[in-house]
Amino acid sequence: MPNRDVDARLLLALAELCVEAGRAILDIYDREEIAVRAKDDRSPVTDADERAEAILLEGLAGLFPGVPVIAEEATSRDGAPLTAADTFLLVDPLDGTREFLARNGEFTVNVGLISAARPIAGCVHAPALGETWLGAEAQGALVARAAVRDAPAADGYRAISVRPAPADGLCAVASRSHSDAETEAFLTGLGVAHRRSAGSSLKFCLVAEGEADVYPRFGPTMEWDTAAGHAVLAAAGGSVTRPDGSPFVYGKADAGFRNGGFVAWGSGASRGR
Repeated sequence: MPNRDVDARLLLALAELCVEAGRAILDIYDREEIAVRAKDDRSPVTDADERAEAILLEGLAGLFPGVPVIAEEATSRDGAPLTAADTFLLVDPLDGTREFLARNGEFTVNVGLISAARPIAGCVHAPALGETWLGAEAQGALVARAAVRDAPAADGYRAISVRPAPADGLCAVASRSHSDAETEAFLTGLGVAHRRSAGSSLKFCLVAEGEADVYPRFGPTMEWDTAAGHAVLAAAGGSVTRPDGSPFVYGKADAGFRNGGFVAWGSGASRGR
């Protein structure tokens, strides 16, 4: 699928699909008790993950006909594909399951479109917050805030972009649930002036909106964890690199679609390092 096919209409349809998946998640989130199971990697999974993924897989088949989909729960159940096409979709139906179980609202539905190892379009939807972020090459990045369970109106989106590096020092955003010594050392060396914490792919979106300047992550992640947020951030004028500054790429089938460390940067935040 060429980049020009990812137009505003398709982005809005993708957002509506992610909101639909978000409603299924909220149906379970609102229960008094949530049943939790452990996957083979000991990470938690719930009915919400699986129901949302089923909705996304059905909807994406119509929105992106013929484009392969690599989704977290299907991969966990059936194994990762041995190869990836040049263009494919990455799906995390419920990013931030620990935040979901903690009921703090900081979990997201993530869909990213990859072409030539780069994320060219994506949607991040936070069901419990009523917030949706969209981004695509040549389309820019957008955010909308609507009532919980409602899809944003087409005219409810506003453009967003990363901010220049502030004169009074960078603001770093870090994981609420997955901090580690390497991340802490990086932030100390960068000399950040302010810090925020957030769960799931919301961290990419904070940088994309100019609410923060840098988001480092050195712990393990999977490609479906990062693709949608990376797409939104790139469309907003930011970037994601490996810690050494080299490109952060997708389609690492031989590694089971596992990521190495990365740093998400706002505009100008990495200059001078």
